[in-house]
Amino acid sequence: MATPEIVDPRIRRTRLLLQHALEALLKQKDFDQISVQDIADAATVNRVTFYDHYPDKFALLECVVARRLQELLTDRDIKFDGTCNSALAAIVLAVCDYLARIQTDLGPHLEMAVIAAVITVVRRHLLEGMSQNEMAATTLSWAICGAAQEWLRTPNRGPSEQILPSIMNLVFPILAVAHKPIACR
Repeated sequence: MATPEIVDPRIRRTRLLLQHALEALLKQKDFDQISVQDIADAATVNRVTFYDHYPDKFALLECVVARRLQELLTDRDIKFDGTCNSALAAIVLAVCDYLARIQTDLGPHLEMAVIAAVITVVRRHLLEGMSQNEMAATTLSWAICGAAQEWLRTPNRGPSEQILPSIMNLVFPILAVAHKPIACR
């Protein structure tokens, strides 16, 4: 497991200020109407400080989404060891629940940035329990997020618990193959 990066408390505080500023602004207007200057003003920092921490507002959005999803995974005490079906199911439910929760907060024009952040967090979470099997973790994270997106698009969809067996039937074979060595010819 990788050693966590040590971040200066001032840097962490500034990044949180910027993230909270974006979250507050998103409650007032659409993402495409928010400028970097708006975010900097709301965070009480200057634009140069914003760019010291993020290349653009999309990178900031990805950090906000990633932080919120990681908090949900932590709150639910989800730990994945690479073999536990119930832990994988808990990750699937967390992704579905998280995407359903933010769907109304963030418009459809943000979908790609949000999904990219979710995939990154899920992949990182899966990698911890998969002996750094990057290909399997990447494939699983894309499959989970894609299935959750499709569930979200379903009119009159049921709760995430209803779709869970279908998603597990799709993603479990990926996990099973990840644990088998594949003979090359």
